[in-house]
Amino acid sequence: MASGIFAILDDIAALMDDVAVTSKIAAGKTAGILGDDLAVNAEKATGFLSSREIPVLWAITKGSLINKLIIVPIALLLNIFFPIAIKYILILGGFYLAYEGVEKIIHYLFHRSKKGHEVLEERAEEGNTAEKAKIKSAITTDFILSIEIVIIALGTVLDQSLPIQIITVCIIALVATIGVYGIVALIVRMDDMGYHLIKKSHDKGLFSTMGHLLVKSLPLVIKALGVVGTVALVLVSGGIFEHNIDFLHHLFPAIPNLVKQFGLGLIAGLVVFALSIPIQKLIHLLKPQSKI
Repeated sequence: MASGIFAILDDIAALMDDVAVTSKIAAGKTAGILGDDLAVNAEKATGFLSSREIPVLWAITKGSLINKLIIVPIALLLNIFFPIAIKYILILGGFYLAYEGVEKIIHYLFHRSKKGHEVLEERAEEGNTAEKAKIKSAITTDFILSIEIVIIALGTVLDQSLPIQIITVCIIALVATIGVYGIVALIVRMDDMGYHLIKKSHDKGLFSTMGHLLVKSLPLVIKALGVVGTVALVLVSGGIFEHNIDFLHHLFPAIPNLVKQFGLGLIAGLVVFALSIPIQKLIHLLKPQSKI
């Protein structure tokens, strides 16, 4: 009896050793997409009133966890019974990411930026509607990026047993959510940490300087994340197309990968954006008009 228990424990230990190795490999393979995921989601989780930042971020984090709970079992089942479907799901997700990135670029280039009082008035008028819409958009984008992360992680353990595949993919999915949104939480609360340092140091000395630096850096960090997040959306989508469409993979081999992927994402986003204009107009015409 005792020898049987020790044999089981030995098997579990061996399994955990294998999982540790495969998780490390999978983490390395997904590092790039996790960086893009961080940039995209940090940009989407900012721009709210200070009192709403953490509640909004928590809502997005819960949505991200639900996304992983949906994606992981479906990805594992599809890999067993219908692996070709994964490629087409990734490509469709790539078009969505490309559209999101291009829409942001077009909005920045062709729409007048709003002044401070206009933004405050807009927020006051929209209230919870705008907040819910942004949370929904963030969770949708997270869903697409989560598919990419899970598929890449799964691809690194295809030669392993099913238990190792399941545990490894679950670990990467959990780390992706906790790690990414934990860092995002630190970023959006930089100013609070800065004010805390200033207050504790009575606005004197090294800690006060660090506090002022954190407070002043936050707007710059948010702007930078907006740019990086938009570029990341286009790059990730272009990378999905290049890796999953053979014709595009072998197209223009002399062009650097980053340039090629950005170009593919940009073209795909422009196509989807152009197609979305008449669809949006049609939806607007069919939408019941409110009577005055």
